Amino acid sequence: MIFVLIALGLLVVLALAAIGIYNGLVKQRNLSQEAWRQIDVELTRRHDLIGNLVETVKGYAAHERGTLEDVVRARSAAMAPGQSPAAQAASETVLTQALGRLIAVAEAYPDLKANQNFTALQEELTNTEDRIASARRYYNATVRDLNTKVETFPNNVLAGMFGIGRAEYFEAEETSREAPKVDFGQREHNIPAPQSYTGTEAPAAPAAPAPGVDNPQPEGEIK
Repeated sequence: MIFVLIALGLLVVLALAAIGIYNGLVKQRNLSQEAWRQIDVELTRRHDLIGNLVETVKGYAAHERGTLEDVVRARSAAMAPGQSPAAQAASETVLTQALGRLIAVAEAYPDLKANQNFTALQEELTNTEDRIASARRYYNATVRDLNTKVETFPNNVLAGMFGIGRAEYFEAEETSREAPKVDFGQREHNIPAPQSYTGTEAPAAPAAPAPGVDNPQPEGEIK
């Protein structure tokens, strides 16, 4: 009887431990999903602002058709439903690069830069980008915690039994951090970069003394 009670006690302890592990996995999965929904809200706002920005630029620079079409295509791809976090990050990277080219082109139009609607949209877009960055950090932190639980023993046993797997991070690609390359078409600017002295060039010749001024003798050579 004692052995039966001990066995039952062990089964109860194991069952309670399994329930605790399962609940912890579900809680962490729900946190990551909730964090992703917050990113999705901010991305939707970003896409709307970019659409309004394109319409504003089109009113002043309609002949910049290639750049405008690039942004429209990238925006449509980023708005495609059902993308995984990794695929969404790749789409947003392409959109960011196209948007950077559009903003650079807009610098050539003073009337557009002075437009209050254009300025307000840029400010709203900047604030939205900051919120996306904050939401991304929180989401990636929840994904890291979930993946750690899913991969460690004995959590991985229950995770496999109940179909709770790893989640994807939402990270911008390295290329998105590079400055966008702007193609101004016929408006090319060939401005040479300033040259710095490296120490291998020949030193400049000393200036000739002014007329009527005697050349002073170096110290220690006075006769």
